[in-house]
Amino acid sequence: METTNEEVIGLLNWASLGWFLFCWIAYSTFAKYMARKTASLSSVMHVHRINWMRRVLTREIRVADATLMANVERNANFFASSCVLVLAGLLTALTAVHEVRDLLAKVSFATIDSILAMELKIVVMICVFIYAFFTFTWSMRQFGFASVILGAAPMPDDKDATASDRRSYAIYGAKVIDQASHSYNNGLRTFYFSLALLMWFVNTWFFMVGTAVVVGVLYEREFLSRSLKSLKMIENVGDKLTRDDKELSKY
Repeated sequence: METTNEEVIGLLNWASLGWFLFCWIAYSTFAKYMARKTASLSSVMHVHRINWMRRVLTREIRVADATLMANVERNANFFASSCVLVLAGLLTALTAVHEVRDLLAKVSFATIDSILAMELKIVVMICVFIYAFFTFTWSMRQFGFASVILGAAPMPDDKDATASDRRSYAIYGAKVIDQASHSYNNGLRTFYFSLALLMWFVNTWFFMVGTAVVVGVLYEREFLSRSLKSLKMIENVGDKLTRDDKELSKY
């Protein structure tokens, strides 16, 4: 049986998808590795979280701390809800591939692919947002764990809590918040890469270039941004990133 143009995905589409997955996985691995070796948003924020947990133990009233925790959990909830809405739209688009293709045909610089290729692109986008949904909901659960830990923190006048208990609370309480924040960060990273994935519907070459641009933007923000420089200067956290702190900042 002959294969028609409507049933061909094309080598370039497969190659661009491979490039997209390579960039995403390679950058995530690189960022995880570099966070253990040098100052990054992840490693610096972990030190600040440890300081936060240490100071929680000196406060009798912790309403502000609980409010801060609820605020970051609400952000994860917003993105998880957004994923559900996006998935609903993508599933609708999957049932109307011909109409989507006709709309793209009106864009002068768009490359019109086969119906099978269009379906592949939508399915990949669906998989990306399913991953984002699970990542954000796991972040929400971990922030819930952190809220329990915050509520269980020993009071300043609690004589049953030893110095070792308090040190353990500060380090591992910060670690729980850290893991929740990493899940949240991975979800945001997924949103960044999904923007590059949108370019795939227009032009395969735009998609490949857009993926590389996303990697560059993520690297600049995580390792070279002004926010990072300011965070390092607060209490000289950049100079206090000892070997122990770097070990604790592992993903």
